[in-house]
Amino acid sequence: MPKTCILIGAPIDSGQRRPGCLMGPAAYRVAGLRESLEELGARVSDRGDLTLPALAPAHCDNPAVHHLAETVAWTRALAAAGEAAMAEGMPIFLGGDHSLSLGSVAGVAAHAGRAGRPLFVLWLDAHSDYHTPQTTQSGNLHGTPVAYIAGRTGFDAFPPFPAPVPAERICLYGIRSVDQPEHAGLLETEMTVCDMRVIDERGIVAPLREFLDKVRAADGLLHVSLDVDFLDPGIAPAVGTTVPGGITFREAHLVMEHLHESGLVSSLDLVELNPFLDERGKTARLMVELVGSLMGRKVFDRPTRSFG
Repeated sequence: MPKTCILIGAPIDSGQRRPGCLMGPAAYRVAGLRESLEELGARVSDRGDLTLPALAPAHCDNPAVHHLAETVAWTRALAAAGEAAMAEGMPIFLGGDHSLSLGSVAGVAAHAGRAGRPLFVLWLDAHSDYHTPQTTQSGNLHGTPVAYIAGRTGFDAFPPFPAPVPAERICLYGIRSVDQPEHAGLLETEMTVCDMRVIDERGIVAPLREFLDKVRAADGLLHVSLDVDFLDPGIAPAVGTTVPGGITFREAHLVMEHLHESGLVSSLDLVELNPFLDERGKTARLMVELVGSLMGRKVFDRPTRSFG
C-alpha cells in the first residue's frame, strides 16, 4: 500500500457533450471510496474538488472542437495538482470525463521527469483516445489524451506536455472502438494495442503481464487510466460512450489484482462515470470495488453485494 492516497476531484463535463460526468467525484465519495481505502490500511487525504480557473482565450482551426478554453484551463489545474500530489503519495483523480487525463498525466509526467524515472501509461478503455484537436470530427476533447501524452502535433492551444511518453511505454488495453484517423496514426507507432481480439485469443493476463514486466525492468512509474467504458455496459451502465463486448466483472477484478501484485502503480484516473445514467449506484460501487482490488483486497474478502 502507498503511504497516502490523495483524492483529487475533477468535476469535468467539457470534454464531451452528454452532461452528468461532473457528478462523478461526489458519486465515488458516496459509494465509499475513502472508507474502502482506509479499510485496506491506506492513509487517505481527500483534497476535495478542483475548481475551474479563470479562462484564457484559446483557438483551434477545427470548428468542431468545443469547450476548448475550459479544457485547457482544467488541464493546467490538474497538471499542477497532480505534480504536487505525486511528491506526497499516490494521486487518485476522480472524474469527470476523460479529458481530465490531459492534465493528470501531464502532472505525473512532470514529477517523473524530476525524479529521473520513466513514465509508463496503461489505458483501460474501449477507445484509443488518439485523436488530436485537428482530427476529431465530434469535437469531443475526451478523445484526445493519448495523443497529447504521446506528443502528437495539433495541441497548440495546450501547455506543452512536460515530456512526451514514448509510444512503447503506452499500452491501450480493452480497446474495441477506434476511428479511422486514430487507427492510421496508431499504425505508425510502437504502442502496445491489446484490443478485445487480442484479449480473447491470449487471455486477460498474458499481455498485461508482458507490459508490467517492461515497467519493472525500466524501474518505471505506472499511471493507470480507468474508463468506465472499459467494462461491459451490462455491468457498468453509467457511461455515455457504451460499447458492447467489454471486460467482465471477474476479468476486471483480475486485472486490478495483477496490478496490485505488481506493486508498480503510482497514480490512477477514474473517469467517465455519469451517475445520471447509473442504476442505483451499481457502477460507482463497482468502480470503488475495483480500486479496492487494485489496493489489495482479495477475492475471498468481498462482501455480498445488494442493490435492493
